[in-house]
Amino acid sequence: MEIDSVAAGSCSKENQLIYKEWFEFADSDGDGRITGNDAIKFFSMSNLPRPELKQFFGVSVNENSCCSFRRSYADADAVLITDADLNADAVPSSMKRTRVWAIADAKRQGYLGFKDFIVAMQLVSLAQTGHEISHDVLHSDVDFKNMNPPVMEGLGVLMAKKKHSSSKSNDLSVNGSPSADASLTAHWFSSKSSKKISLSSVTSIVDGLKRLYIQKLKPLEVAYRFNDFVSPLLTNSDFDAKPMVMLLGAHIGPEPTTDRFVVVMSGPDERSIPGNTVAVQADMPFSGLTTFGTAFLSKFECSQMPHPLLEHVAFVDTPGVLSGEKQRTQRAYDFTGVTSWFASKCDLILLLFDPHKLDVSDEFKRVISSLRGHDDKIRVVLNKADQVDTQQLMRVYGALMWSLGKVLNTPEVSRVYIGSFSDKPINEAATGPIGRELFEKEQDDLLADLKDIPKKACDRRINEFVKRARAAKIHACIISHLKKEMPAIMGKAKAQQKLIDNLEDVFGKVQREHHLPKGDFPNVEQFREVLSGYNIDKFEKLKPKMLQTVDDMLGYDIPELLKNFRNPYD
Repeated sequence: MEIDSVAAGSCSKENQLIYKEWFEFADSDGDGRITGNDAIKFFSMSNLPRPELKQFFGVSVNENSCCSFRRSYADADAVLITDADLNADAVPSSMKRTRVWAIADAKRQGYLGFKDFIVAMQLVSLAQTGHEISHDVLHSDVDFKNMNPPVMEGLGVLMAKKKHSSSKSNDLSVNGSPSADASLTAHWFSSKSSKKISLSSVTSIVDGLKRLYIQKLKPLEVAYRFNDFVSPLLTNSDFDAKPMVMLLGAHIGPEPTTDRFVVVMSGPDERSIPGNTVAVQADMPFSGLTTFGTAFLSKFECSQMPHPLLEHVAFVDTPGVLSGEKQRTQRAYDFTGVTSWFASKCDLILLLFDPHKLDVSDEFKRVISSLRGHDDKIRVVLNKADQVDTQQLMRVYGALMWSLGKVLNTPEVSRVYIGSFSDKPINEAATGPIGRELFEKEQDDLLADLKDIPKKACDRRINEFVKRARAAKIHACIISHLKKEMPAIMGKAKAQQKLIDNLEDVFGKVQREHHLPKGDFPNVEQFREVLSGYNIDKFEKLKPKMLQTVDDMLGYDIPELLKNFRNPYD
């Protein structure tokens, strides 16, 4: 059961109204989040003894947060915590999850939302009445519903002053003197140079990437229609989504087998949500799938259920890839395109093979080819390996590597996990004791890879964001070059067709002109297919300032972000 359903959900309506006012007061920049600066000023009014305050504010979210805490205390003349107290290394790892912040910020976001704030308030109230603060207290017999709010000394006076100041500001605005916009987000970057970045309102790496995208990368994508050619525009849910694992394999088993894409995610109860509904939900990262039409969405669904594992990772189960006579019947939607879309969103892709079905069909070849650019995510799984003996397994393994070598077309050998990955006991009659030991080690390695996904997800998002930024920059250069090559008045249709026919030459010119890596350019045929539906003359001319903004983001802003914030799972 989640923390907010235990503590925050049990809070009385009267107290929720009180906490709402407090939350809005503490949230200095009005972004709906209590960050380090806000927290240290607000919770210092609880007048808890030094150990409790140390316990609360010893938050090892990142180095930047600790710096913010120190600055805030200096400003408030409340020198209750020293640098040594805030040093994360000075706190034993066994104590880290017993702090108020660590309990309230259970999702490791680096900030407190309203429900998290309620939990923190109730924990402070418990601390004021002498309770020991730990995870266990949330599941104890404490009466959260009738618990009084904590005593916050001087809060009433400060809130009254703020209301008075706010009313005066409104009066000035009505009389024709506009009040200044105090939002930190509005001026996150310096107006003179994008090389300088202020991180005071950023709470995590992902939050920083989200803001960089909105302010620096998205304008470039919109101007040159990157979303029409390469990838849909990103939304908040794309950044906030849990890591995903995609399972991809041949069509094996008795009929009927699954004929749809199923995303398995965490939810309050067991239920299935149709694809058309999932694609329009703002809190889910699947809005981009609407481009594949109703034919696909009718073959897509989200299955939700409460499970601890799904709190950290989601799974995408794909239909079996067709082979033999069945692949002659065309699907009603772009199967390869959908697979490629999921591949770009997923953190790990498992290619599943069966010892009795190693042939790679034409459709499977197209699907694997669509994964190009995501090679680092691919893991190959040879399942049901206990159905053959050791000698046959050696031959099967060799045949699999030979087949994959032709399809993947890379000199590196992919990591192949061999075993019987099911809840049934291993068939030792075929494998023998040596095979059993091998399978157990392989299973441990695969599980370790899966367990590492949440930690790697942050690094993956940075990697995907940088790849997207480079792709958007190259796309802008291509589009603007095509625009430049169009005649001013006569012969536009003929010139456009010539450019489309000679797109390889256009790519070569753009590459040489802007000194761009050849391997980062899009697929010529796919680009040509989309381009044929557009009027090139309507495209934007080159805007060097927009390209420079993206270069500055890659060269200065992202490194600065990584220097100031740590992976929340480190």
